[in-house]
Amino acid sequence: MPKNILITGGLGFIGLAVIRRLLADTDVNIRVYDNHSVGTRAGLAAIAEVKDLDPNAPYAPWNTRLSLARADVKDGDRLASMASGAQVVIHLAASTGVAPSVTDPLMDCRENVLGTLNALDACRTEDIGRFVFASSGAPLGEQVPPLHENMAPRPASPYGASKLAGEGYCSAYWQAFGVETVALRFGNVYGPGSDNKSSVVAKFIKQALSGETLEIYGDGGQTRDFIYIDDIASAIIAAANVDNVGGEVFQIATNAETTVNEISAQLIRVLSDAGIETPDVIHADARCGDVKRNYSDTSKARQRLGWQAEMPLALGLRHTVDYFTAVQAKTEKEKV
Repeated sequence: MPKNILITGGLGFIGLAVIRRLLADTDVNIRVYDNHSVGTRAGLAAIAEVKDLDPNAPYAPWNTRLSLARADVKDGDRLASMASGAQVVIHLAASTGVAPSVTDPLMDCRENVLGTLNALDACRTEDIGRFVFASSGAPLGEQVPPLHENMAPRPASPYGASKLAGEGYCSAYWQAFGVETVALRFGNVYGPGSDNKSSVVAKFIKQALSGETLEIYGDGGQTRDFIYIDDIASAIIAAANVDNVGGEVFQIATNAETTVNEISAQLIRVLSDAGIETPDVIHADARCGDVKRNYSDTSKARQRLGWQAEMPLALGLRHTVDYFTAVQAKTEKEKV
């Protein structure tokens, strides 16, 4: 692995998982650049000792295994200063999800398009060789799956459009400036640590533990490709490390199609096994911008990155429920 790695959005669900893996497996210096809009410093400090950096400083030496700069990716000058000296930028900072982008498309654009452009330009100005971009299946929009990299994108939401713009800038910075960009189109990520996520698995578990009704948008027949957090982390690390993948895009998922009705039924079984009362399920109106079917062909990632998902869905859901029930038990114990 390269020695110095900057991770934007590193306090988030995926960022913390990547940091745990990197610190456990490699001798690296990791610098987290995050505006604290989702995660917290405490979440990072639970992994390892953290040194706080001044984001206004003209330069910070890479002499600490894990450090944190509190700043926003929309501030390009600060981002470039904090990135100086890195060999890799892993760009995870983003406004995530279809619904927020439909509510406020301009916010989504500023966060995702300008933020990504600033991170790429930091690589250009600071001579950083590798850029890993967290994209999504959303740029492809409504297509007949399995999704693959040769499909023509046609996003169905502003979120998909902003991620497509990020992929476009990745291609441009590879072609024009030689920055080795690697765009990873993630499936629906779930797993331990997803406390702040509003995606379907985390939402359903939190609703069930609170005694609430599970709310499914539409008829529940829409399909997704659910991928465990550890598999995502290993894909990101491969993309930061594997040679000869500059300018490439990869589908990062499990090549399995699961309906929302099926995932809710599986979760209810796992929750029941954990002693959680079976929740009621209702159906609400379908959401604007949601695609009907979504799962990916991951053969390119297997061939070029040497990566494939390993966690079976049933076991991953059990690990996730165990995590949330443990967090709930700890919280209730602390209240006593």
